Amino acid sequence: MGLLSGKRALVTGGARRIGRAIALELARSGADVAITYRESSADAERVISEIRALGVAANAVSCDLRQPQSVREAVNRAAETMGGLDLLVNNAGRFETAALEHLTVEQWDAMAETNTRGPFLVAQAAFPYLKASHGRIVNIGSLGGLHPWATHGHYCTSKAALHMLSQTMAKAWAPEISVNCVAPGMIVFGDVEAEYQHFAERTPMKRNGSAEEVAAAVLFFATGPHFITGQLISVDGGLSL
Repeated sequence: MGLLSGKRALVTGGARRIGRAIALELARSGADVAITYRESSADAERVISEIRALGVAANAVSCDLRQPQSVREAVNRAAETMGGLDLLVNNAGRFETAALEHLTVEQWDAMAETNTRGPFLVAQAAFPYLKASHGRIVNIGSLGGLHPWATHGHYCTSKAALHMLSQTMAKAWAPEISVNCVAPGMIVFGDVEAEYQHFAERTPMKRNGSAEEVAAAVLFFATGPHFITGQLISVDGGLSL
């Protein structure tokens, strides 16, 4: 029996990268898992197959975080399919490099729309289910929300806002719902370590991180004391020090 046996989790953007690792980690711990996707339908189906192979229930729901109605429908569908909701992981996000002086209003709004407003809309839609189950929310922030990156002004601002939103949710929705945040540092996917070696050299742990390490931090918040709320863990090997 896993630590999350009988629990029902929803992971936004769970078809690829960090979201996939989180969904699989929760499933290995016994949770039934629903994921959302927007364009990665083939990837979503592969993840669902992997999750079901672990012996738990899984389903994928199409969702456009930019559209409030799409968010409400996706959350309701996932919760109804699983018979409720115990855990929400707001992982879906947007990343872009752009010089601050050349940023357009459209770029700024698109970043905030996905990285800040999106998690708010999903959490708001999930609220009644999580309140009923005394559930949990884990938001995926970023080292960029803690330290300014000159060529990622709109991204850093959107993630810093998500960190504050996490604390606001924690205070507003206690005592029924605990809300915490995980802030990944440099997380590398695939065989591209050499391209990011300069980050590893600046990191006290002398390497970059993996999606599985981010997932482990999410699992901590998902299974640790419900009394822990409003907290942020950086998964960055000490890069933020």
